[in-house]
Amino acid sequence: MSQKSAMITIVGRPNVGKSTLINHLVGEKIAIVSHKPQTTRNRICGIVTHDDTQLVFVDTPGFHKPRTRLGDYMNNVVHDSVTDVDAALLLVEPIAHIGPQEEELLGQLRAAHAPVILVINKIDTVEKENLLAVIAAYAAKFEFDAVVPVSAKFGDGIPDLLRECARHAADSPFLFPDDMTTDQPERQVMAEIIREKLLWNLEREIPHGTAVEITKFSERDSGVIDIDATIYCEKASHKGIIIGKNGSMLKKISTEAREDCERFMGTKVFLQTWVKVKENWRDSQTMIRNFGYE
Repeated sequence: MSQKSAMITIVGRPNVGKSTLINHLVGEKIAIVSHKPQTTRNRICGIVTHDDTQLVFVDTPGFHKPRTRLGDYMNNVVHDSVTDVDAALLLVEPIAHIGPQEEELLGQLRAAHAPVILVINKIDTVEKENLLAVIAAYAAKFEFDAVVPVSAKFGDGIPDLLRECARHAADSPFLFPDDMTTDQPERQVMAEIIREKLLWNLEREIPHGTAVEITKFSERDSGVIDIDATIYCEKASHKGIIIGKNGSMLKKISTEAREDCERFMGTKVFLQTWVKVKENWRDSQTMIRNFGYE
């Protein structure tokens, strides 16, 4: 049986639902999700293999106005991800107004010359007739290959989107083994899961100033996985908030993270976490690199 594959990048403004969408496309959680913008920092591949076709979806950080070196890095990831792909998905909200971030992304997509599918997310939040104005606004700006309305939250429209994406697959061997769902190393997925729990449990800006480093990742003969993780934050006051009264917040974050890690790994996980202060790490090229943001 001849094989076909396609590389498809997903772009959009922060908090539009890219990570939720990629998790639905793949059928399992590989990208962290939160209600806060700029959750994704790295380029994450989600891999969908069905019969003779493999689709490799690239989830990118939300395109935003950067305020730190980490922000610059995240925008560069978006720019690099729209070049040399078979197609791109522009994920937008169901609003009949094109904002400056979408304008900028459309400019990058024009320059990349790849087919673009307009994916209108969050259709569960509007009446169907309202979508016509959204489609018209975007169609006036760009010639899209297709338009697919979806609800990444509930999975509506996902089969239609996968069919559209499969049309862009060309004859080529699979890029990954057919049982893989992500290109992320397991320890990187574990670090991201812990960071997701920080985003969900902590208020305001604190989670954006955190990073997670896995310092130990080993498997016992029994199959239990031991993970040691260090959470870095930017201020001593933030450290106190992350640890919480009598360690209550750190315990809550660690318990939720361990449960997700066990689901992903399919085995029991023993997780230990520590918190350290590293001031202004988001503006340190060395620290950014150390945390795996290459």
